[in-house]
Amino acid sequence: MLEKQGYEVVTASSGEEGIEKALVYHPALIICDWIMPGLTGLEVCHRIKTDPQFFTTFFILLTSLDSVADCVKGLDAGADDFISKPIEHNELQARVRAGLRLHQLSRDLQAQKLLLEAEMSEAAEYVRSLLPVSMTEPFNINFRFIPSRQLGGDCFDYYWLDDDYLAIYLLDTAGHGLKATLPSVSVLNLLRSRALKGLNYYQPSEVLKALNDTFQMNYQNDKYFTIWYGVYNRINRQLVYASAGHPPAVLITGISPRKSKVKLLKTPGMPVGMFTEAKYVDESCDIQKFSTLYIFSDGAYEITKSDGTLWSLDAFIQLLVSLQNPLDCQLDHVLSYLIALNSKDAFDDDLSILQMKFD
Repeated sequence: MLEKQGYEVVTASSGEEGIEKALVYHPALIICDWIMPGLTGLEVCHRIKTDPQFFTTFFILLTSLDSVADCVKGLDAGADDFISKPIEHNELQARVRAGLRLHQLSRDLQAQKLLLEAEMSEAAEYVRSLLPVSMTEPFNINFRFIPSRQLGGDCFDYYWLDDDYLAIYLLDTAGHGLKATLPSVSVLNLLRSRALKGLNYYQPSEVLKALNDTFQMNYQNDKYFTIWYGVYNRINRQLVYASAGHPPAVLITGISPRKSKVKLLKTPGMPVGMFTEAKYVDESCDIQKFSTLYIFSDGAYEITKSDGTLWSLDAFIQLLVSLQNPLDCQLDHVLSYLIALNSKDAFDDDLSILQMKFD
């Protein structure tokens, strides 16, 4: 009957044979009896529906069982539909047509997902191409950047304002996808080119105020961002900084974990773009010998562990302190720890860490 409707039909006399033929033909739809010698229909259904290559295959269980408990078992095994015996031909044809429509819809959605993932990957590579190169003189600046699958809004940069002053910042736009990435890239290009004329780029609070005036939510795709911005004077070893709703930078001074001192560098200030009248202030600190500065996004510590709990900023800081060593660039150790800690195969948010070793 199905062949007369124009369908290509492949038959199998057992569950084992059915699975073997499914692996060869990759069917759009499977109709499988419930009670069979060897593998039952439930077992066949479970094997098919847990195999990623049959993600879009529509599975119909053919059964004379009609209890609610049996239906629940079938649904738990992954069945998409049921047909009761004796078979009514019009009903069978209608369910096959409906199943094939859903199969095609699933195929289309899968194709769109793969296309979107490819576009996100290209966008992530574009963001990577904009990031600065590592610096080794007169001090060491290194970083790690792992974009999430959806691609978030992390971006960072560092560059010399003149021979003695280095600007360094990291920002994180709310949300995911290209809508979050575009404002970050815009800020990077704006600051790198110093396109905001008349702005004192040596004064972090003024930079944040200028960004807040430029990137208001009501005309910037409803997106706001947090940012930490600092300027380091290598002659007098002073760091001036300001933040806008961003996690604190962490300054660790000492030659070993036991002899280290930790200072959190953060100033009050709302995220950029939230309020037109937001105020930002500067703070400063002197940089002692054997000091390391870490600037990071919240993706570095807002990690869901295997037990379902959320890791914390305090635990992340303790990790940084435990690895404090002026002679070792330990960012890879930090990253390995975070990857092992994460309960998923990818991070939920962009993960960005900047490390600046002053001696």
